[in-house]
Amino acid sequence: MEKKTFILYSREQCPLCVKAKRVLDELKREFDLHYSEIDIHSDDALLEKYGLMIPVIVKDGRIIQCGNVDISTIRSFLEK
Repeated sequence: MEKKTFILYSREQCPLCVKAKRVLDELKREFDLHYSEIDIHSDDALLEKYGLMIPVIVKDGRIIQCGNVDISTIRSFLEK
């Protein structure tokens, strides 16, 4: 099975970002999943693009979910 690699765009002091990390960490136990986290404040273009949407979970350039991330949506994506 192919490893699922995601990018989590987030920022410091973001409760929804903390929740998104918990969701991804929980799914790591079920699936061959890896994610890297990028703080949108590290790049002005990312801040402009995702500023109001964070957290944003991206796979292969496609936004999988943003804002209030829920485990069932990500799990459904992984099961495809």
